[in-house]
Amino acid sequence: MLMDTIRQTLKIQTDRVQLEGKLVLPGNSYGLVIFSHGSGSSRFSPRNNFVAQQLQRKGIGTFLFDLLTQEEDIDYNQRFNIELLSKRLVQVTQEILKHKKIKDLSVGYFGASTGAASALIAASELGNKIRAVVSRGGRPDLASGHLVQVKSPTLLIVGELDFKVIQMNEAALEKLGGIKHLEIVQGATHLFEESGALEQVAELSAEWFLQYLPLKIVVI
Repeated sequence: MLMDTIRQTLKIQTDRVQLEGKLVLPGNSYGLVIFSHGSGSSRFSPRNNFVAQQLQRKGIGTFLFDLLTQEEDIDYNQRFNIELLSKRLVQVTQEILKHKKIKDLSVGYFGASTGAASALIAASELGNKIRAVVSRGGRPDLASGHLVQVKSPTLLIVGELDFKVIQMNEAALEKLGGIKHLEIVQGATHLFEESGALEQVAELSAEWFLQYLPLKIVVI
């Protein structure tokens, strides 16, 4: 029997600040994907929300939250403080796994731009608690020293016309320690704004998560 989708705003306390996010769990969820946004972005990112909606339609729960408070985000340097962002992502993951509706679900990360670096660092620290990682137009070079410790199956998605980021992802692919794959989206630039490009990102991401998040359905 299918259950109704749960939509809930969560406030999670980290060591210094309280971070707010939106949890969406389809009735019978295969797992939960936590989003780590890029610099200058937030849980309201239209691109990440589009991907999240496509994952939800496939039966995958999502959690989009802000890595920085509004006050912190004013400081441009904080947006690139990968150490802080990674620490926050680890803390939020640990806290959300205590949630009674989530504790039995397998967890993955979706990281965009600099958010991909924090997702990879967090995955390297949390080990087998993170079942899969997807990077969209990511900057894995900012997590270079941690890549060999990443054992989670990792999909790197880059636009064909995002030349410098392709090079960064090719270099990162060699260093990643687990199952890994680099997917180039034809005709796409860094933000995947071209017609059909973001749809391809969403489809590739859903396929990856459905393959590597354990397919144990948890009724919520």
